[in-house]
Amino acid sequence: MLTFLQEALADIKNSLSDISEITFILPSKRAGGFLLNELKKNSDTTLFAPKIWSIEEFIEELSGLKIIDNTELLFKSYEAYLSTDSIKEKEDFESYSTWAITLLNDFNEIDRYLVDHIQFFNYLASIKTLERWGVKEEKTELINNYLQFWESLPGFYENIQSLLLKEQIGYQGMVYREASANIEHYINNNKNKIHAFIGFNALNLAEQHIIQELLETENTMIYWDADRTFYEDLKHSASHFIRKYINEWKYFQQKTPKFIAQNYEKPKGFQFIEVQKNIGQAKHVGEMLSTRSEDEINKTAIVLGDENLLVPLLYSLPKNVKNINLTMGISLKNFPAVVFFEKLFAIHHRDTETLYYKDILSILNHPLGKDLLSNASDITQTLIRENNTHNTFADLIELSNNVETEMLELLFKSWKDSSTTAIKSSLKIIDKLQKKHTHGAIESMVLHQLKKIFSKIDALNQKYPHLKSVKSISILFSELIATTSLDFEGDAYSGLQVMGVLETRVLDFENVIITSVNEGIFPSGKSNASFITYDLKQQFGLPLYLEKDAIYTYHFYRLLHRATNITLLYNNHSEGINTGEKSRFIRQLEVEKQPAHTIEKCILSPKVKIKAQSLKQIQKTEAIMMRVREIAEKGFSPSSLTSYIRNPIEFYFQKILKLNEFEEVEETVAANTLGTIVHDTLEIFYKPLEGSFLSIEKLSEMKNKIHEQVTSEFKKTFKGGTFTKGKNLIIFEVAKRYISNFIDRELADIQAGNSIKIIKIESDLTLKIPIQELDFPVNIHGKVDRVDEYNGQLRIMDYKTGLVTQGDVEIIDWEKLNQDYKFSKAFQVLAYALMMNKKIPINNAEAGIISFKNLGSGFLKFGTKTSPYSKRNQQINSDVLETFTVELKKLILEICDPNIPFTEKEISK
Repeated sequence: MLTFLQEALADIKNSLSDISEITFILPSKRAGGFLLNELKKNSDTTLFAPKIWSIEEFIEELSGLKIIDNTELLFKSYEAYLSTDSIKEKEDFESYSTWAITLLNDFNEIDRYLVDHIQFFNYLASIKTLERWGVKEEKTELINNYLQFWESLPGFYENIQSLLLKEQIGYQGMVYREASANIEHYINNNKNKIHAFIGFNALNLAEQHIIQELLETENTMIYWDADRTFYEDLKHSASHFIRKYINEWKYFQQKTPKFIAQNYEKPKGFQFIEVQKNIGQAKHVGEMLSTRSEDEINKTAIVLGDENLLVPLLYSLPKNVKNINLTMGISLKNFPAVVFFEKLFAIHHRDTETLYYKDILSILNHPLGKDLLSNASDITQTLIRENNTHNTFADLIELSNNVETEMLELLFKSWKDSSTTAIKSSLKIIDKLQKKHTHGAIESMVLHQLKKIFSKIDALNQKYPHLKSVKSISILFSELIATTSLDFEGDAYSGLQVMGVLETRVLDFENVIITSVNEGIFPSGKSNASFITYDLKQQFGLPLYLEKDAIYTYHFYRLLHRATNITLLYNNHSEGINTGEKSRFIRQLEVEKQPAHTIEKCILSPKVKIKAQSLKQIQKTEAIMMRVREIAEKGFSPSSLTSYIRNPIEFYFQKILKLNEFEEVEETVAANTLGTIVHDTLEIFYKPLEGSFLSIEKLSEMKNKIHEQVTSEFKKTFKGGTFTKGKNLIIFEVAKRYISNFIDRELADIQAGNSIKIIKIESDLTLKIPIQELDFPVNIHGKVDRVDEYNGQLRIMDYKTGLVTQGDVEIIDWEKLNQDYKFSKAFQVLAYALMMNKKIPINNAEAGIISFKNLGSGFLKFGTKTSPYSKRNQQINSDVLETFTVELKKLILEICDPNIPFTEKEISK
């Protein structure tokens, strides 16, 4: 394959004997590097290298100005903004930076297209006035200020130009305008110098003027990389610009353009691959490369339509890819260190005395936070234990036991909304991190780049007085991060080439793989980041959407000119703003298929392997059996036994291994916390009444104390959490309502003539269960919420703050009691009755549940039935307890049998 650069150089060598005298101008530095490499490969003798410039370097040479960095331009332009007297209402830098970048891009555009700025801004001001005509007959002060701003743009524009010219610098468009103005002077001073423009397509008006002037000297050549297939198709936008220039430029009325090739119609194999999700594209590219030889890989370019695929692609490359050249760096924005500083800035945006616990934990639990604070885990645990959702800096110092106070100050002490403090603190934090030896090479590079960014912000802050708040630093930090990347080093001219779309200019490859060929990505679609209206662009010859779309079309089809194997991958998954629609370019290739082209379509779907999951089994080792004996001797609680019924594995994790749920700050009152508060409040109220009858006076006294007692219990159980607002206030009121409704039911019973005698409240019970088959003691242990006598009838009560119905405490088949979790409530009630039988011999007692969510159903009594429709027997006597004891022993024997493993149950959801 003969590349475009090789063709152009061959033609130049045929025309000129000494190539070192030529000044080559190319679209990018990268293209220039490939040109120099071609010269080295094809030169038989030693020669001086010619001058090779990118178009921007050439423009700087012509204008005598250096292109200013965009961040510096923002600050310089703000100075010009402040000195523009016609703009009466001045915004602070923070607000200015939100819209100035768009306006500066518009200034850039009108300069690159040599638009008369006075006429342009007058036209723009008139359009803005027309937009506001329909608001009111009399314009308000706000509208007058708005219109005055647009009328003041010529002064603002001129102030920026004047300010930059004093320092011999300029933004890109300004440098282009200056270069265009200086071209005649340059030609006079370089009459015999030969120039060669190679590989250009869409030119702004300044570039067109410069190139046309140089072409008139007869010492200038221009080489277009166009193909006759598209050039002769007047409707095809791939050659829109080149066709336009050749038709309109005076130079081409006598000269034949160099050169319109005919490569696209040659045999080519296209493969269109539809993939689910972006990561699937990267994985498939890796699979494709794994089957290719080293020679094929060296002739392959991977073009990333979406550059976010770079990292997944790098991880997907197979082992047979020995060399790789990356023309793009990895963006800094997704590295953990950057995320850490974003979280830190988020905390200090809010200049408050208290810190929200999630913000604190986001720093302490971050890998860099743990590097900076040796006691980060201890502070985290203490914070969770104290359950404080809002903490002052002094609280944090106390939580840390006055250890690492210097670092805590850097991280959490208020920056007082000071930009200087924010920068200095960030630089100190980076210095501390760099002194640690725990970072890998990439992390160290990221920290080095971050230090450069903060040093740049520091220099700008010292040079300009505009950065006054933490938010302004954060905005600037985000902008710099978005444009900074970690660059790779390697051989640029061998191995697999991985590049973005713009890096492909002038370069050719036999095998081309393009990813993310989706509508809205490649091509990118419409962009409205401009204050210039469509009709204004049309009036002044500025590029419209269709022309910008033609640029993408050219880049895409130019890649295909000399390639023989082309693979286009696109994501078919609709998610967010991504519609999963394949690019119009793929549809065009299908419709405009050349006779020598072959097209293969492929839909990739992930390989789904359904792995049969076996239920977990834990064999009972001697160590496990020792723990089982320990639990048995101490006493199985009813809840632990029902936990085993629900799922033996759950019992194993909770009781044998003693694994608890992850402990975290309880911001919203949990269900178990609410249950504890209700139980403890009722214990405080009823405990003093043990052995006595309830009376209206005592119950009324309790009602008056509900608010005070529930408040006290919330403070004790909910620790540092707040319950004066939000969901917690609702839960606080629910707790009060539960207790109030319960006492109201008791009052109604007393008023109806019933007698209630309190026997026991929150009574601790332990009962030995004699099991002959076991050679160690077995106990059951629990706490009964309440035992009373209702009109002489003994009742054993268990409180539940959740919903319980009558069916939950009834059984038909006793054998299911220790097998089905559905009967767990009945099991617990019977266990409490059996334990209470030791203290108070039970004969025809009642046992059941008070459900605070189902208080209207009253006392839900345990009952047995012979069939679903038979009459229930709700009396608990010695026969019932004996039958329950048989089932209880079966369950305990199963738990204590060393030959029966803990086997996971399938839990139906």
